[in-house]
Amino acid sequence: MNYQVLARKWRPSNFTEVVGQEHVVKSLMNALQHERLHHAYLFTGTRGVGKTTLARILAKAINCEQLDASNPCGNCKPCRELDEGRFLDLIEVDAASRTKVEDTRDLLDNVQYAPHYGRYKVYLIDEVHMLSGHSFNALLKTLEEPPPHVKFLLATTDPQKIPVTVLSRCLQLNLKRLSSEQISTQMTSILTHEHIINAPQAVYILARAADGSMRDGLSLLDQAIVHGGGQVTVECVNAMLGTAALHSVETLLTALADADASAVLNHIADIANTQSDFNTVLQQVLQAIHRIALAQKVPKWSDHEFDSDMINALSKRFSPEDLQLYYQIALLGLKDLDLAPDSRMGFEMVMLRMLAFKPASTVEVEAHPLINASSGDEHKDLSSINNDRLSPPVLNSAAAEHTPPPVTNNKINLSWSEQISAMKLEGLTRELANNCLLESINEQSCLLILDANHQQLLTANSEKRLRQAIQDFYGAPLKIDFKIAQPQTETPAMQTAKAVENRQQAAIDAINTDATVNALKEHFDARIIPGSIQPV
Repeated sequence: MNYQVLARKWRPSNFTEVVGQEHVVKSLMNALQHERLHHAYLFTGTRGVGKTTLARILAKAINCEQLDASNPCGNCKPCRELDEGRFLDLIEVDAASRTKVEDTRDLLDNVQYAPHYGRYKVYLIDEVHMLSGHSFNALLKTLEEPPPHVKFLLATTDPQKIPVTVLSRCLQLNLKRLSSEQISTQMTSILTHEHIINAPQAVYILARAADGSMRDGLSLLDQAIVHGGGQVTVECVNAMLGTAALHSVETLLTALADADASAVLNHIADIANTQSDFNTVLQQVLQAIHRIALAQKVPKWSDHEFDSDMINALSKRFSPEDLQLYYQIALLGLKDLDLAPDSRMGFEMVMLRMLAFKPASTVEVEAHPLINASSGDEHKDLSSINNDRLSPPVLNSAAAEHTPPPVTNNKINLSWSEQISAMKLEGLTRELANNCLLESINEQSCLLILDANHQQLLTANSEKRLRQAIQDFYGAPLKIDFKIAQPQTETPAMQTAKAVENRQQAAIDAINTDATVNALKEHFDARIIPGSIQPV
């Protein structure tokens, strides 16, 4: 019963065995080769990508008695004791369980003492962001100017929580998430050495489920081996992860491409018989749509995938526009899936929504009246049909030269002020129209005189909106011209101002001639405050 899990058994013991962090490994090996070691390193990255492992390898390398091309030899006393976890000069601390400032002070009390027999005394602080503010303050001075025999190796998944004063004293190394290909390659190598029968497709499904973490991937691999009774098969992996089989997603997307709602619901029922986690199924649909879109733009993108044949076949069934729409619907549906009465119902509504908002089908395209039957192109591109819908059809050259429709006489008979009211203009466009006079109009053109005192109203946007409003009002593509001059008659703005002035004067006259007001003036020496009279 001394079984050791794969994540620990196959943990890298030197830089060469590290997977997917070449940029960090190269920096550390060059630092060792040129003896330019920093006194404090900060390893950052998501869980399971090798932060603590690299820190331990570095601790081993700087104490190794006989480096082999910047790699720890693994045979000297420090290397052996580090591998066995009994090297006295490596002080490994879990900051999550020792957050108090007293713990940090106790730790730093021994910094001044020389290592027992190693070259350096190494402090490896894992999840360093969990330290309290006082603990960071206690660490600052030592971290900035440690004794020459001390090295600090810090690791964290959340560098944003570390004070900038600490960050500035460390050499930061950012570890990246691992790709599914890197994880599956490592898994396959481990399974080969362990003599375990496996299916490449099952290994790749596990690598995807690891989500960039090698440790998570190896933990899933351990679980899959136990679940499969010593083998790693596709059926066991799908059952363990709760994912739909590959052919289920393929048939579901095929039914979606055929716009067959009955088939879509039947396939959902089949999926429900095997597993009920439709959140995972919707994520698989999203992944498939994403990879189909990639395959359409870059056909060779999926050649190395185990299901490339399926992806390439489906990429010919969907238009790029459909895929973008389906991806957006599925993405929003994934967010709202927990709000549905049950996950299956929510998933069904997402798929039905894709069918309901599906753009015009091929049948509709072939029946479109704007398609030229004589061209022989029975499968006109959908985008061109959509463009035709947005613009009026041109039947022949004679139709293209057809004169614009005549301007309706009853509209010409309206005054310019009445026309402005009918056009329902707003803002600056209305101000521009009110300060113009309608000089002339016919079936082709319209001339407006703009008051020279208000020519600043003629901006590009206001001119454009007024042109469009006049053309819409008359229902004809009139040519609108503006002429800046002093109007010979009153513009609507002048008429409005004059009317306001007349109303104000009428109100003042009414007050001045009012018998009650005059009595108040006479008996109580009252007076009217200038500017206080407003027309009702």
